[in-house]
Amino acid sequence: MPGPEMPLEPETRFRNALNQGRLELQRCSQCQVWLWPAVLQCSACGSWDTDWVDVPIAGTVFTWTRTHHDFPGTEGLEKPFVTLVVSIGDTPAQLMGVLEGPQDGLSIGSPVVGRIINHANTNKGRPAFRWQLASVT
Repeated sequence: MPGPEMPLEPETRFRNALNQGRLELQRCSQCQVWLWPAVLQCSACGSWDTDWVDVPIAGTVFTWTRTHHDFPGTEGLEKPFVTLVVSIGDTPAQLMGVLEGPQDGLSIGSPVVGRIINHANTNKGRPAFRWQLASVT
């Protein structure tokens, strides 16, 4: 008789959601602290009970850089390109990706929206983030 089904390792759960085009982050069920990176047990209260929450792929620019030269892994990107580190909403997560579209007004703190791409010729077939400056109205 098989034993109880074991939960997915946190990293597997996170990656599976990215492969489906979703951003899913872990939160403690007891104290509601965001857990980043994903873990088995909450470091704030010690609870083993966690929830996975679909989070909008949006945030603010934490930092950015413009790259003018080739290096391994950037072969498919037109130079120069801009790489962002984005703070995701009220979570501690910060995710890196390439800026698409107009760059006018780009600065630290700029609001951005993103999407997840999963192409065989991009990032060795692993999911990658692409960001655009959000329209501010």
